[in-house]
Amino acid sequence: MLSSTFLDEDGLYHPGHFNDRLLLGLKGAMSEAELHVLKARLLGGVHSKAQRAELKVPLPVGLVYDEEQRVVLDPDQQVQQSLRHLFATFVRIGSAWGTVQAFQREGLKFPRRGQAGAGLVVWGELTLRIVLATLHNPRYAGAFCFGRSRVWRDAGGKWHHQHLPREQWRVLKKDCHPGYLNWEEYEANQARLLANQPPRGGSEREVGGVAREGAALLQGLVLCGKCGRSMTIQYHQRGGRLTPDYVCSKTCVEQSQPMCQSIPGGPLDEAVGQLLVQSVTPLALEVALQVQDELQARLDQADRLRQQQVERAQYEANQAQVRFLRVDPNNRLVADTLETQWNDKLRALAQAKEECEKQRQRDAQRLSAEQRDQVLALASDFPRLWADPKTPNRERKRMARLLLEDVTLRRDQEVVAQVRFKGGATRELHLPLPKRSWQLTQTNPEILAAIDKLLDEHTETEIAQLLNQQGLRSGRGLAFTTIIVYRLVREHHMTTRDARLRERGLLTTREMGQLIDSAPNLVNYWRCQGLLKGVRLNEKNEYCYERPSPEIVQQIKQRRRMLPAQAVS
Repeated sequence: MLSSTFLDEDGLYHPGHFNDRLLLGLKGAMSEAELHVLKARLLGGVHSKAQRAELKVPLPVGLVYDEEQRVVLDPDQQVQQSLRHLFATFVRIGSAWGTVQAFQREGLKFPRRGQAGAGLVVWGELTLRIVLATLHNPRYAGAFCFGRSRVWRDAGGKWHHQHLPREQWRVLKKDCHPGYLNWEEYEANQARLLANQPPRGGSEREVGGVAREGAALLQGLVLCGKCGRSMTIQYHQRGGRLTPDYVCSKTCVEQSQPMCQSIPGGPLDEAVGQLLVQSVTPLALEVALQVQDELQARLDQADRLRQQQVERAQYEANQAQVRFLRVDPNNRLVADTLETQWNDKLRALAQAKEECEKQRQRDAQRLSAEQRDQVLALASDFPRLWADPKTPNRERKRMARLLLEDVTLRRDQEVVAQVRFKGGATRELHLPLPKRSWQLTQTNPEILAAIDKLLDEHTETEIAQLLNQQGLRSGRGLAFTTIIVYRLVREHHMTTRDARLRERGLLTTREMGQLIDSAPNLVNYWRCQGLLKGVRLNEKNEYCYERPSPEIVQQIKQRRRMLPAQAVS
């Protein structure tokens, strides 16, 4: 039988493997038919052992063969706890990339197979590729699998490698050996990874995608109430910040048809957020206590893993010391090398201790007594936590996904949102249709009414100053100016200040000049002399005048004759 050394983890042969080299060596002594039969018998033996789950293939890190060639967990406790911590972190965070970031924040290393030998384990930084390979590997769930991928060579001699879906695997047998999680947990992880993929909007009721940093609260949860497809998100700038729109544009993109529907997300997210706050608040105290215990358990687990890293570094330093002390002092070539290795191990040990102590201090600061009190305080004030600008959008989305299954939207005379919770309960929200862009920049009707009232006694410049003193702003959020007040008066067809004064019987400068038989440029002179009473019309030093009595008119005519000729002209 062929040695398992020449099989990959899926039990597949690749170019240059043992059977190919064996057949090439026998090619000169055997006919093509005999080679074909021999190769078929070799592959048949491999498939037969795979059907019985007895085929020996390389195992992923964390699983080893014992003396009886049975698959067991790696006896190294640090390896076991690192794998268990990875699976627990993924369940808690819900994304592979988030798991990588959690390991980096906690300063943890992860094991992987070394290149020097099958049993060698090296420790390094956790990467996204390692996390995905670990989560997708059914061996960690105690299942034996064979034929997860296919290798073939095309007519041009180029080799191809293809990963197959589970339905096309040659062999999949569950509960064949111990694992780090059961099959149900493995299936839940695969479903979570599939749901984290961004929805393509192509099939009906296709929701999912990992929670991201955008402002859209219902990202990946919204379904179109007209066609049943998932709705995507489009962001645009409004008021200096990104505002989401939920759009169903599948038919528009692929079939050049009108867009199914588009719904602004700002009012919808606010209404759904209020609904979640009302649903969660009664359970907030219990949740806060569980969060407190969970935080402490995570810190303890991470500290144990870091302590094991220190113990491993101490063991390697001790081994390097033993090797150095056993060498002949006169053999300086070997002694110098072993001394260098010993110094390297001592530096690695000091670095591991320093990192462990620094991370322990960070954890102590992260969960201080004051912060524990804050967690309990937030339990009684969950609405403030939800509305706090410091709460990241990603965390709001994760809280929403814990409670919501999906939200179906339909836009008719109003926006109807059918909210479906995880337990099956449903709520229906009715929201008014969103305002158009020009309506969003309209000035408040109360401000318009105040401007209309102030026009009776004040000029447009004075009105702008009074409104700014009260802290009022225009529809675009700008401070009032003379031009803005002027435009509002004309656009909303208010009676102008000139027309109001004329309705009160006031006279213009020209009309007053004709009444007193004087040049128009002298009317302002008589006002300054106190004989005429004027009302300011605008900031151009223009006035309207109250009709004077006959005695005042006669007095002005008499005094006009006494003015110098140049003043009269």
